[in-house]
Amino acid sequence: MNKEEQVMSGLREVFNKMAWLNKLKMEDSLRGYKSSEVHYIECIGRNVDSNVTKLAESLYMTRGAISKMTKKLIEKGIIESYQKPDNKKEIYFRLTEEGQRIYKVHEKLHKEFQERDKAVFEQITEEQFDGMLKFMEKYSSHLDEEIKKLGIDNKSE
Repeated sequence: MNKEEQVMSGLREVFNKMAWLNKLKMEDSLRGYKSSEVHYIECIGRNVDSNVTKLAESLYMTRGAISKMTKKLIEKGIIESYQKPDNKKEIYFRLTEEGQRIYKVHEKLHKEFQERDKAVFEQITEEQFDGMLKFMEKYSSHLDEEIKKLGIDNKSE
């Protein structure tokens, strides 16, 4: 296995271990909510004036999928829609009290995971961090270009 394959295999392995480990705690603390719902809640909680287009771009999903999930979250009382007085055309979303509660539980869990993994990150030098961040930025940009080549537009259906 060459170094490129080792890096890709290592990234998948680390991601899968992290997802599995985090999933156990998330499912226990956020019982009754699917991980996809929690991702929407997190995105809406972090972004003021979230609308279908912003959510589609942030979550790399189609607008149709976003519309379907936002309707479901509205029905569950987790988010609510609103319009701005100066723009009656656009519909925005914000968290309800229950949505805020879920968002705070989720944020607390992320802090716990960060604390759990702190021992590893404390051993990383600034140069190592800079190298990893540069790699992630390059790889992400490359994937953006590949998405464009496919003509995939997550802003429309």
